Order: sequence, then structure tokens, then C-alpha cells
Amino acid sequence: MSSKQGGKAKPLKQPKKDKAEYDEADLAHIQKKKDEEKALKELKAKASQKGSFGGTGFKKSGKK
Repeated sequence: MSSKQGGKAKPLKQPKKDKAEYDEADLAHIQKKKDEEKALKELKAKASQKGSFGGTGFKKSGKK
């Protein structure tokens, strides 16, 4: 009962990827993406401070 057949099998190790070489256009695109992501994160943080936006409104009871 001490065989290694049971349970989840370990994945084989993948060879490490070589660092990709980027030209100026690629670097500019990557920088632009980082800037957009940073701006979006700041907007999300700013919006979360103000409370709920729109929300679901008031919950109505079944009575009329």
C-alpha cells in the first residue's frame, strides 16, 4: 500500500523561459499597459472610498 499511484500526480518541471528581447515599440506598449493598469487601480480605490455607486436600492417588502 506504499505505492505512489494514489493521489494527485506531481506535474513535471517546465524548463525556464529565456528572457524575451523587446524592441522600442514593444517596450512602449508594455509601459502604456502598466500606466493604464495603474490608473484603473487608482480609480477603483477612489470609487471604493465613496461607498456604493448605484447599488441595488432599497429592498421593498411584500406589503402594499
